[in-house]
Amino acid sequence: MKKPVPPSEKKPDNRSLSAVELLALNAELRQQLQYRDQYILLLEEQLRLKRAQQFAASSERHADQISLFDEAEMEVAIEALSAQLPEEEPTLSSPKKVTRQRGFSDSLLRERVELCLSDEEKAGASSTFFSKVKEELAYIPAQMKVIEYWQEKAVFERDGNEVIVAAQRPVHPLGKCFATVSLLAYIIVAKYADGLPLYRLESILARSGHSVARTNMAHWVIRLADVFQPLINLMREVQNSSRYLQMDETRIQVLKEDGKTAQSDKWMWVVRGGPPDKPSVLFDYDPSRAGSVPVRLLDGFSGILQTDGYAGYTEVCRENQLVRIGCWDHARRKYVEAGKAMPKGKKTSNTAPTKADVALGYIGKLYGIERAIQGLAEQDKYQARQQHSLPLLTTFKAWLEKNVGSVMKGSLTRRAMEYTLNHWPLLLGYCEHGYLNISNVLAENAIRPFAVGRKAWLFADSSQGARASACCYSLIETAKANNLEPSAYIQHVLERIGEADTVEKLEALLPWNIGLAPFSKNVPQYE
Repeated sequence: MKKPVPPSEKKPDNRSLSAVELLALNAELRQQLQYRDQYILLLEEQLRLKRAQQFAASSERHADQISLFDEAEMEVAIEALSAQLPEEEPTLSSPKKVTRQRGFSDSLLRERVELCLSDEEKAGASSTFFSKVKEELAYIPAQMKVIEYWQEKAVFERDGNEVIVAAQRPVHPLGKCFATVSLLAYIIVAKYADGLPLYRLESILARSGHSVARTNMAHWVIRLADVFQPLINLMREVQNSSRYLQMDETRIQVLKEDGKTAQSDKWMWVVRGGPPDKPSVLFDYDPSRAGSVPVRLLDGFSGILQTDGYAGYTEVCRENQLVRIGCWDHARRKYVEAGKAMPKGKKTSNTAPTKADVALGYIGKLYGIERAIQGLAEQDKYQARQQHSLPLLTTFKAWLEKNVGSVMKGSLTRRAMEYTLNHWPLLLGYCEHGYLNISNVLAENAIRPFAVGRKAWLFADSSQGARASACCYSLIETAKANNLEPSAYIQHVLERIGEADTVEKLEALLPWNIGLAPFSKNVPQYE
């Protein structure tokens, strides 16, 4: 927030001023007070926002949004459009109705326990039978075991010399390593899918029967990054051959990075997309947030790129001649923050909506259209957006242009409105094709497990560790995007990648080329 620049605060000697000069001084002092009042209002707004972010619920749900379409400030065109659409939910973040799961998954192991009558109790009965009366879910605690490899060797007499032939040993992805691929898969999934830092894993494994030092686990993960990298490179080639990608970036603290302090920001980048039947989510660590990073990651891509409003993506769009579209989630979030920072007062049915409320009403109707056309074919989505979304967007833009000047400069609402207008061509882009999304939410959802895990392990010690983390997150999130159970996929890869010495063998390990069973419908998906 920039502090308003007040007029001169020099205090002249009032005793020698004429009446005209006194009037001018009075006007100047009033202007100074106006600037100070404005600055106080901006500071109070920022304080309310910080308090709401720290203490209030983090949900972006907006309780008044559904009623905004009856307010006088809303355009008549929205009422006409509303009648053509099915009834919408109050907000995009409203909880979905959850159907209670009945019974347990058929994929679970089952053990039959028969409760039998005694001989005295069934004496004289013409027949007996069993009926299932109850199912219980049991938990089998994890345990450690040692696998001993005994290699058979045969001795042959050849030309007077003894020749020993030994049975072939299985190829381990790390060569000399006392951890099996199942243990390596568990460590990777526990840390990068479940957010457990290595010091917790160390104590968990110790309780299971044998202590494994966290330094060993860290070294294994870093060494596995080199093993996984050729597979990641193949995924990126497939990803960059697609027509539509989403991209985002988030901060990561790396303690040991050449040329940077431990406290400075470094960045984890994520790219989501690929052909419809070959989706991938690829992470990449880079200490820089410069535009050269997207240029490197999107080498060979020539489709449509969806991002937030960060200017660092301009370079790759210019060099690769990409079509860039914006994200309505980012625009909407700014109005939500403005609403949270509003003074808390009693609202009645006669209370006029704020400008942020009205903007959220428009955006909510755009999302209502998207919910209504969800599941339609690409061409049908395109036609619906041209028929319904574009007229609403035109009305919304006219309202923004009419009202932006009446909102105090520097306020959250004014900044939200200016952001929307400045990025309007990008925000309009999703209407051009039916396969595009209104927001960058899929990329944000993909990066969320990293953000959640970061709260537990806080930082990476070195750039090697950050790059290893990027590889592991890429494999896990890509497995989830292809509806595969991450631990099963990671173990499948580890069991075979040591012998994958050709491109064909590596391609067989891509998640869309393997024969693993997808997630059971009764098994909760990773959020």
